[in-house]
Amino acid sequence: MYNVIAVLILIVCVLLILIVLVQNSKGGGLAANFSAANQIMGARRSADFLEKATWTLASTLLVLSLLASIAIPKAKEENAKSLIEDQLENAIDPERLPAFPTTTPEQVEDESGSSEE
Repeated sequence: MYNVIAVLILIVCVLLILIVLVQNSKGGGLAANFSAANQIMGARRSADFLEKATWTLASTLLVLSLLASIAIPKAKEENAKSLIEDQLENAIDPERLPAFPTTTPEQVEDESGSSEE
């Protein structure tokens, strides 16, 4: 279902791009090519058609986007473990680590020979 909606979104996007490119921002576009107003697709009617097509495609794109967000395939909760959860389960307890000998700051000063005598 999601794949079908994604393909429809791509088709609507391409059609919307083509419709917007055909329009002219100054009122020309396809309407400038038709000089007779009594034609079936006259100057005014082509501008109306392009405007209605733009709004229709834009609203269709909005609806399809909302449907796609609903139809996104979701992973199952029991199988989808994050890497952090996996690392936490396999972490080593720091209290169980072997204790290594450490030196105190006084011992380091004595070994370096920097006494103040």
